[in-house]
Amino acid sequence: MHNGELKHRLNEIIFGTETTEGRIFDVVLICLILTSVLVLMLESLDAISQSYFIYLRVAEWAFTIIFTVEYMVRFYCSPKPFKYASSFYGAIDLLSILPSYLSLLIPGANYLLIVRILRVLRVFRILKLVRYLGEANVLMRSMFMARRKILVFFFSVLVLSVIFGSLMYIVEGPQNGFSSIPTSVYWTIVTITTVGYGDITPQTPLGQLVAALAMLTGYSIIAVPTGILTAELTQEISRDRARRRCPHCHHAGHDIDSNYCRHCGGALDLESAT
Repeated sequence: MHNGELKHRLNEIIFGTETTEGRIFDVVLICLILTSVLVLMLESLDAISQSYFIYLRVAEWAFTIIFTVEYMVRFYCSPKPFKYASSFYGAIDLLSILPSYLSLLIPGANYLLIVRILRVLRVFRILKLVRYLGEANVLMRSMFMARRKILVFFFSVLVLSVIFGSLMYIVEGPQNGFSSIPTSVYWTIVTITTVGYGDITPQTPLGQLVAALAMLTGYSIIAVPTGILTAELTQEISRDRARRRCPHCHHAGHDIDSNYCRHCGGALDLESAT
């Protein structure tokens, strides 16, 4: 097998999901990603880290080497290597291996805390799982279509937060904890999102009235982004079903998990919806 055939074969396995080898590769890679994240979580527990430090460190470097080889093979077999390297997933692939190597370049026990902070970046590996979820594509397209409406909504919430925060700064003042307008805006955001830390509370009757209005406003608007995204998701699912067409009778509108046409009974093309 010459170089061109090898690159094409590796590309089918690593970047594609149509072949049996490609699906096996995806499943194995997902298992490795989840296991590496589990190792990271266990390493953050002092009791486990002290007792099994060597094993966890060996496991971490084993995963680092595996993901390094994977990154190099992806770069090698990609039709446009530098485009892959500069893509979102290419950056995630690189971020998943860099912290371990960076830790080798920072000597000294006093830098240990910095090294541990750098190693936290390994959790970005879990973002690589998104590429293997077919349903995630529908969700991502829905979020993209709803981006302008959601941005307008958040801008409106920000304006309301500034208004309520300014009122609370005037009504309550620094003597009651509202020391500045930004601090008052912070209190407003905590209040209308129903988080309610309680670190700053209104003390005067007028301030409590403004707080009550902010709370009611929060309950009124908290479901708005959910409704926007749900509407776009419903439309995207309808569009996705319309794209799934039977190769025999050419009828569309099949469910995503349908294997056979509801009109003629013929087998559906599993790739017709992608």
